[in-house]
Amino acid sequence: MSFKNLGLMAELVRAVTEQGYSTPTPIQLQAIPVILEGRDIMGGAQTGTGKTAGFTLPLLQRLSNKARGRGSVRALILTPTRELAAQVAESVEIYGKYLRLKSAVVFGGVSINPQIAQLRRGVDILVATPGRLLDHVGQKTVDLSQVEILVLDEADRMLDMGFIHDVRKILRLIPKERQNLLFSATFPEGIKKLADELLTSPVMVQVARPNISADNVKQLIHPVDRKRKHELLSHLIRSENWQQALVFTRTKHGANRLAKQLEKDGISTAAIHGNKSQGARTRALSGFKDGTVRILVATDIAARGLDIDHLPHVVNFDLPNVPEDYVHRIGRTGRAGNEGAAISLVCVDEKKLLQDIERLIKKDLRKILIPGYEPDPSIKAEPIQKPRSGGRKFPSRAPNNRRRSFCKPYSSQRKADS
Repeated sequence: MSFKNLGLMAELVRAVTEQGYSTPTPIQLQAIPVILEGRDIMGGAQTGTGKTAGFTLPLLQRLSNKARGRGSVRALILTPTRELAAQVAESVEIYGKYLRLKSAVVFGGVSINPQIAQLRRGVDILVATPGRLLDHVGQKTVDLSQVEILVLDEADRMLDMGFIHDVRKILRLIPKERQNLLFSATFPEGIKKLADELLTSPVMVQVARPNISADNVKQLIHPVDRKRKHELLSHLIRSENWQQALVFTRTKHGANRLAKQLEKDGISTAAIHGNKSQGARTRALSGFKDGTVRILVATDIAARGLDIDHLPHVVNFDLPNVPEDYVHRIGRTGRAGNEGAAISLVCVDEKKLLQDIERLIKKDLRKILIPGYEPDPSIKAEPIQKPRSGGRKFPSRAPNNRRRSFCKPYSSQRKADS
């Protein structure tokens, strides 16, 4: 099956072919014909499945086949993070290069004025994060009255990050008669409820069982004491000659601290998280992609939406509180048929988190002790506080005593990452 066989116009097939793609992925095979028919869709797909092209290509064709409006936004794509918004917008430009459609992307962390100027010139397709889009609505710099197609990308992440209220505000500003495309890696109750309200007789597209990690990712656990995690990570990078690795920490403070430690070890490293300016985040990602930055340390803001070709290693320096986030993290490697490795450095306090992950993915992960870094059996576990139902809750401050768990989160970090 080729892209042409899916009913896509020659201009889109040409753009896709120039990117080196000849065969549609399973999500594209199922989603593109349905979207071309004008049906609502509820798509379940893990990262790296090609879902962005799965909705971008038919969206571009449907807009091209209709008479153009008067400069108003005709398709609105909402994403939870700046990085994902930028990457979706790039896909829109790449695939729509031979079409006479204008697109723009708006997100926070950068000046709003250039965005206002671009919106005033008129755009057909707008990619946006909810908060910045509402800023434009408040300043009356965007017209949403002509939206024909709405896309909610990474809907579960929007719920997890607390954006659903903003999304509902936006829904009240756009026409009720429209095509709705909802994509989500998981379907918690909040997303199911939103889908019931949003979608009309949707077609369900599910290309993989939810929450199951990719088979082409080699997953390993290295048991180690918390105080020696940095030392072990540095050892692995050097001894195995890692040229590129994405490392996840639980907190922003932890990301900054680890990045500084690795830099002192002579390993080029950058950190990316919600407290970084958009310019700093863009520079870090750019350096990581072009090889000038060897290690990128990130909080879960980077767990989805980062599209890095042939990323060989993902490291869980801290296991995530929410087991589904483990799947999203390791989904950054082993993409598009390539093999990858996901290494987790697990201390005694994280035993329960590891059990939750193994229960979710329905497999026991292989544990390998690294000589010289074996955990001290005398260290007792102190459970990490679990999140409350319906949202993410990060560990609280350390208790006021002198005994410290080797796996306790840094006490100066009080807020969840954003």
